[in-house]
Amino acid sequence: MGGERPAHEPNMEIASQWWPEIENVWTPIGWKDHPLRFNVLYNGVLIGEPVRQRAWGQGVQLTFIPSTNGELPPARANTAPYALAKKDGGVGVQGWNDGATPVLWTEWRTNGLKLRTEIFGHVPGGGAVRSGREPLFAWVRLRILELETTRQGESSCFLVQINRPHVDTRMERDRNLVTRPAKAAYPLLLTLESSERGALLVEPDGKIRLGVALPAKNSVKFLSRGDDGGKFLHLETPRRKGAHADLLVPLLSQERAVFEQELKPGFDKALAQSDRFWAQGQASKARVETPEPLVNQAFRLSPKFAEVIAEVNPANGQYSLLSGSWHYEKLWTTPTSMNLTMILDLLGYHAEVEKYLEIFKAQQGTVRPPGGRYQLHAGYLSTPKTLTSIDWLSDHGAILHAICHHGLITGSQRFIEDWTPAILKACEFIRDARAMTGHGGVEGIMPSAVPTDAGVPLQAVWNDGWTYKGLVSAVRLLERSRHPRAEEFARLARDYKARFTQALREAAQRTSLWTDAQGGKHHFVPTALPGGGDLAHPFYLDTGPLFLVYSGLMEADDELMRAALLYFREGPNTHTYNLNGNWDQPICLRHELSSCEPCYSWNVYHSHQTGDRLRYLEGMYSLFAGALSRHTSIGCEHRGGIGGTLFSSCLPLDLARLAVIDDELNPEELHLLRLAPRAWLKADHQTKFERMPTEFGPVTLRFQLRKQGRQLAVVFKAKFREPPKKILLHVPPLESLREVVVNGQFMKAASGDVLSLR
Repeated sequence: MGGERPAHEPNMEIASQWWPEIENVWTPIGWKDHPLRFNVLYNGVLIGEPVRQRAWGQGVQLTFIPSTNGELPPARANTAPYALAKKDGGVGVQGWNDGATPVLWTEWRTNGLKLRTEIFGHVPGGGAVRSGREPLFAWVRLRILELETTRQGESSCFLVQINRPHVDTRMERDRNLVTRPAKAAYPLLLTLESSERGALLVEPDGKIRLGVALPAKNSVKFLSRGDDGGKFLHLETPRRKGAHADLLVPLLSQERAVFEQELKPGFDKALAQSDRFWAQGQASKARVETPEPLVNQAFRLSPKFAEVIAEVNPANGQYSLLSGSWHYEKLWTTPTSMNLTMILDLLGYHAEVEKYLEIFKAQQGTVRPPGGRYQLHAGYLSTPKTLTSIDWLSDHGAILHAICHHGLITGSQRFIEDWTPAILKACEFIRDARAMTGHGGVEGIMPSAVPTDAGVPLQAVWNDGWTYKGLVSAVRLLERSRHPRAEEFARLARDYKARFTQALREAAQRTSLWTDAQGGKHHFVPTALPGGGDLAHPFYLDTGPLFLVYSGLMEADDELMRAALLYFREGPNTHTYNLNGNWDQPICLRHELSSCEPCYSWNVYHSHQTGDRLRYLEGMYSLFAGALSRHTSIGCEHRGGIGGTLFSSCLPLDLARLAVIDDELNPEELHLLRLAPRAWLKADHQTKFERMPTEFGPVTLRFQLRKQGRQLAVVFKAKFREPPKKILLHVPPLESLREVVVNGQFMKAASGDVLSLR
């Protein structure tokens, strides 16, 4: 269970045996920064629901049904909900076409045919979203991919069921993607009209609900099932490989002139235009290519998802990331800040990060921190009110860290000078909050405030961890800039850490005990001060003491951190963990993955710091295989719970980069290949991490085995702004290795050696 080490060094194939594919997945399809987006369920259902802009109009839900005879499916009763997941276990067959545009395909087999839908988003003209009110379309190609037999004169067809969006989303996997049949009927009358390119479904006011572009000799019919209001398009194609029909679906019904302007060029020209849009700027971005396709796919798609799950607000023109593509179309700033640091900045999307950070500068000081003793403060960084679900005090530190991380990773003097006043005010907020007295809690750390959606103000380690993380990032940036106040805030950070660790150790002596498998007794490590906090809630794992190593407040080899990790790896909950259970079961680590929210598997940063290679790779691969869809690479909040998010994408990308190019272990050193998986060391494949941003400057590393595994050939290039004092190359644990060649220079080496390149 949680405490067992893997028998072999993990890789994607092994980790995929630990973790069944995530159920109930939905994947966003759309356009960068558009405030609306489509979502495609695991079974191909296309949902266009204007969640944040319901007043704009009626959305649509389309179900694609391969059919052999064109007969309508039987009506479902309207008396009770039913779960889509019950049909096929909640897992379909999906993937992505090659190319710059994210084109999502879903496949079915029926009656000797392999059928596929291919879907991508598009806006007229194919340019950047400016107003936020541009029409958003989904182009859908339905085609025969393969056929086993051909019978003369036969044809094939798709039925396209047209509904109003009527699927409920939940955190619990057993109540997620539940349909409400009573709400399913599309509420407007639809009529089929012929068009120059095919056929149009028209609403009573003349707006177009969708259109069909059909090649010659194809046919389209509109069918209605009167008993339950079911509406269907019947699309017939010849029974031959490659035969297809194209649908154009606006998320909101469109005026005829707008619709026909988009329809006229057709699927292929719209895709070519989209490819040009998505390819812009890619030559300057980082690139990752390993021998494991699913790892590569996650790196390739995550920044695209981040920009699709974002918006420009039509009311004020402000750009912002969002936390989810459907259920969470608001902003939980703390976890979503990691999209900036661990996806976009990690992969060189620096202009995009600056665009999404700007809203926090505009909003600084406008929200009162979520705790009873706090007052409005000019330096407090928060979620803008237009996007808020619930304020967490941790948001301040997370935003401050994202700002300063960007300054450190880019070295942009323009950005640093522009943001320094906001950074100083943010540090002053921390100074002033820590100076509060008489609040009834531990003084010298952040007074009680809301740390999570539980909504209860606490002196939670989550709040202090993020606050400290942001403060020390600010200190490093100010020191790099030789700012005169850098030492002032450095003293503040040192005192903060001393006060916090003292309070944590004192509180740990008062918590209850638990017993390990060998009969040893251990105090629970507190999650809140001074009383310890709720030690049974799942957030104890996700937002509790394990976070303190990543935050910098504690070291991984500290006795308290070892005790906390032991509990989650080997404690009693590991014996009751249910792989198919909901998020709120008793908490533990399984294969180094959080049993609650995988995105908060902070334990892997303990293994990073201590150099525990097997545990590190076990956690990294569990995140790739168990927290992301292995079909579409989209993340989830909980396994089988809320999809369409990037929560779980951040850590595996960051960990994969640190395994190969590490500028975090020591602020003055650059470590190469320290925890690189053996799976990325191949004779027939060169692994590439190109143009990877670091605090020293962009780094390219390519490596490949040669001479039957006796030689490791490495290409290392860097454009340093601030050269590290040391560059250390860690020879991977391969017993066959005898030499390493770096940029043509030969060095004798053996498994486990550390070679100095500087």
